[in-house]
Amino acid sequence: QLQLGESGGGLVQAGGSLRLSCAASGRTLTIYGMGWFRQPPGKDREFVGCSTYSGGRTSYGDSVKSRFTISRDNAKNTMYLQMNNLKPEDTAVYYCAASRSTYYCGGSENGYDYWGQGTQVTVSS
Repeated sequence: QLQLGESGGGLVQAGGSLRLSCAASGRTLTIYGMGWFRQPPGKDREFVGCSTYSGGRTSYGDSVKSRFTISRDNAKNTMYLQMNNLKPEDTAVYYCAASRSTYYCGGSENGYDYWGQGTQVTVSS
């Protein structure tokens, strides 16, 4: 059973940067497509970005394109989300997710089989 744990969240001023980590245990990350989602206060969870198992293909939600970057270090069983030029509207709980489909990289929550517990990111204006 794959277990995921996010870290790196916190409070940052608008224009600042944070890097979130998603560490996996129980299974190697190599075989999983991975994604990041977020849930702003009072809103539904939304797609942030994703990566195929090798990191060879990534995709991002429109609101974070050019500001957020996903990377993976499969040797460390860890995926990262580098967030630059943060805005107050980026405030949310951020979740990482894994798909049993190696090549999956998509925006549908239904494509993911495992989820972390989330980490809070708060961006002040």
